[in-house]
Amino acid sequence: MYLIEYSSKWFKFWDNIPREERERISKKLLELKEKKSFRHLKLGSPYFVLEVGQYRVCFIEEESKRILLFVGNHKEYEKWIGLK
Repeated sequence: MYLIEYSSKWFKFWDNIPREERERISKKLLELKEKKSFRHLKLGSPYFVLEVGQYRVCFIEEESKRILLFVGNHKEYEKWIGLK
């Protein structure tokens, strides 16, 4: 079981998500507490990615906790990771 924490910037991104999408994302975030593996942002990166429809949630793992860093649509995600 993993503990979920939020980075200080998480809520800035979260506030930009439409309310109906927040519900879907919140349900999917429950998987972060139990599921053991997620895909890496890219090989060698400390970031992991959870996909919820066209939205992406990025987080890091530290021992038994997962720290949420970013949530946004695919376009915002590409900007956040520096692809655009």
